[in-house]
Amino acid sequence: MGFGDLKSASGLQHLNAFLASRSYIEGYVPSQADIAVFEAVGAPPPPELFHALRWYNHIKSFDKQKASLPGVKKALGKYGPSDVEDSTGTGGDSKDDDDIDLFGSDEEEESEEAKRLREERLAQYESKKSKKPALVAKSSLLLDVKPWDDETDMGKLEECVRSIQADGLVWGSSKLVPVGYGIKKLQIQCVVEDDKVGTDMLEERITAFEDYVQSMDVAAFNKI
Repeated sequence: MGFGDLKSASGLQHLNAFLASRSYIEGYVPSQADIAVFEAVGAPPPPELFHALRWYNHIKSFDKQKASLPGVKKALGKYGPSDVEDSTGTGGDSKDDDDIDLFGSDEEEESEEAKRLREERLAQYESKKSKKPALVAKSSLLLDVKPWDDETDMGKLEECVRSIQADGLVWGSSKLVPVGYGIKKLQIQCVVEDDKVGTDMLEERITAFEDYVQSMDVAAFNKI
């Protein structure tokens, strides 16, 4: 596997053919694989090798960011077509060279460093999350409280309604709304914490003032 000698004409031809159907040496984004091959090429390929020249000029534009590109550099012979013999070695027994992973330790260190950084960031996130106050789900309700008849003391009725106190319940503005035949209903707003106060509880407690209240309905319900 490899391109051969990338400073030779045949090596550059192998590179040009390899890039005819690819944008990068590996994957779909520029990486350390491109930097390794780019540095081995060393100079712009001739114009007739336009695939290689296009790739070379593109990778050259990442000069200032090359250290931040993803991946880890491998031996040059690890890149390229599988049917080209790797001639980038410096001599000696090729089997022995294959047995020695000169870049393996770097990959392992990189992996351990990435793991350490990830664990640190997760710990920081969990710490911030634990200190952040939990969001309290609240709702805004508009209640219609109907009296028995036009003789019901609506001031007393409202007083009874507002006398209901509970953790997570806050009463708001109110008004009297005509419903016909001289009868008016009390329309009153309140804000409740959903986990503490429910509409069933409000209805039960409001209708408990049976001398004044005929019924209670929820006219509007909005999450806050």
